[in-house]
Amino acid sequence: MSGSPAVVMRLVAAAHTVAEKAGTIVRKVLHTGELGIVEKTGANDLQTLADRLAQQSICASLSRRFPKITIIGEEDLPAEEISEDLIEKGHSEEILQQTCPAEYAGLKEEELVVWVDPLDGTKEYTEGLLDNVTVLIGIAYGGKAIAGVINQPFYNYQLGAGADLGRTIWGMPGLGTFGFQLQEVPGDRRIITTTRSHSNKVVTDCVAAMEPHEVIRVGGAGNKIIQLVEGRASAYVFASPGCKKWDTCAPEAILNAVGGKLTDMHGNAYRYDANVKHMNSAGVLAALRNHEYYMSRVPQSVLQALKAD
Repeated sequence: MSGSPAVVMRLVAAAHTVAEKAGTIVRKVLHTGELGIVEKTGANDLQTLADRLAQQSICASLSRRFPKITIIGEEDLPAEEISEDLIEKGHSEEILQQTCPAEYAGLKEEELVVWVDPLDGTKEYTEGLLDNVTVLIGIAYGGKAIAGVINQPFYNYQLGAGADLGRTIWGMPGLGTFGFQLQEVPGDRRIITTTRSHSNKVVTDCVAAMEPHEVIRVGGAGNKIIQLVEGRASAYVFASPGCKKWDTCAPEAILNAVGGKLTDMHGNAYRYDANVKHMNSAGVLAALRNHEYYMSRVPQSVLQALKAD
């Protein structure tokens, strides 16, 4: 490669190893059995010691190396000295070897916003539904998700002792996706993935309107987008506020990189600028293919219930 790698590629290369470190932290906390659970806004909105330590690790590791980027994490944590053993200094050499898409080659640190969900699927984590759990690091420029890193700390955990636990996938529109095999649901089947623990009548009415052959209810936004790109679901339909920008930034970048699309229920793109509100107020509608079909099926009552941002 000629010259030094572009800032955004250095950031993605760092985010990859930082996400793996966070995944290790998430596994270690579970192994100790001391989850340190606190309720944030209720029984379905939890925070554990793993959320706190993983976010400290991600934010401190990235801000130390890229002091001018804006990092927005899910957990509202007090400013405190971060212990050195939480700092990850490595990077993925493989990512640095990739050619940066021309449109991002000249980006500066201060133009980039990083959205972090240190543990997506916390409720499922506390209940032992470990395949729902992900670590999400999304990178945005000009309000758009331009790169995403997703670590699955417990990938392969069902295989038991001796299995190679965990994997990290990443992607960048204009470059591609890495760490998984893209697969699609057969074209004649509609399999909808939706929320496991945040359902209501509007959510279920909207899912029914898609005329699905099958409905999968699982936790975690990152997990649901992985289902789309690995051929286990055709669309992710969540007609409710509740999802936040740190839930969708990394997954959206990966979905876009394989030709998929994520919008609100009105078909509007979400923006990931540093100053936007965190809530995805008008729900989430994502599909690998045929996003327009799913859009066309959203009932008027759902659109009225969910005000566009």
